[in-house]
Amino acid sequence: MNEFDGVLAVHKPAGFTSHDVVAKVRRLVSMKRIGHTGTLDPAVTGVLPLCLGRSTRIVEYLQEMPKEYVATLRLGIATDTEDMTGTITEQIDSVDVSEEQVRHVLGQMIGTISQVPPMYSAIKVDGKRLYELAREGKTIERKAREVTIYELEIIDFKAGDHPEVSFRALCSKGTYIRTLCVDIGRALHVSSVMVELIRTQSAGISLDQCVTFEQIAEAVEQGVLEQHLIQPDQAMSNLPSYTVDASVYKHTLQGKRISIDAIKPHDESQLLSTDETTDSPVFKLYAPDGIFIGIFRLEQSAQEIVPVKVFLP
Repeated sequence: MNEFDGVLAVHKPAGFTSHDVVAKVRRLVSMKRIGHTGTLDPAVTGVLPLCLGRSTRIVEYLQEMPKEYVATLRLGIATDTEDMTGTITEQIDSVDVSEEQVRHVLGQMIGTISQVPPMYSAIKVDGKRLYELAREGKTIERKAREVTIYELEIIDFKAGDHPEVSFRALCSKGTYIRTLCVDIGRALHVSSVMVELIRTQSAGISLDQCVTFEQIAEAVEQGVLEQHLIQPDQAMSNLPSYTVDASVYKHTLQGKRISIDAIKPHDESQLLSTDETTDSPVFKLYAPDGIFIGIFRLEQSAQEIVPVKVFLP
């Protein structure tokens, strides 16, 4: 068995679940310790970062980062799954909506919005996933959740009896683009359904950084898979970076508490908040020679840093 360490960005093809992709890559690279950073529906394609080896320890940090999608919705049609894999529940003959109206609605949805998760989703209620209940013909009340739409812009508008709108969305973890498509239609006073979805960015990794199953197999055969791996500290690009003073460097490996005065930021614009009323921030810590030590946390009350996950041996 191999033991690679890093983040492998896979270009997920249609027809595979996220778990299918993990299983496929496990066979290709001959290792078991692999985890994905966010579920994609089978019909969705695009960026799916996989954490290999010790890098599985950073999955939770990559999942928290924004994601970008390119989606296409069709107006005048509704399905029970909010996408074209479901059964049509409503269809009108013709929709009279202009591109300008669509642009106006998209502009109103930027910011924090409330979403009700679709029944056909992987959320668990009383130990059972919603899509399992939906397949049994059951519909239960779901609590609305707040998500953030950072950017939302129209890419293309195709007029017709059932106009199609393609848009790009940069959003927070937990955003359902299917539901966003339905909400856009609702704001236009017409039913709508998602017809295509591509994840173009996840955890700061873009589509052009991804590799296919065929490229992974070839890299393994040639012994160059490491060239496609993103190091864990580079993958956590959203966390601020600090370097520890040489005088207390060894203490960081021994789990000892260290004064915040013993670390220096790489970027003055990413200073840790020392406000005791805020959550304890986490950050990346490096040795004086630049080697990544691990993830640390600032304890506000004591103004000391403590290890969360150490990566050095």
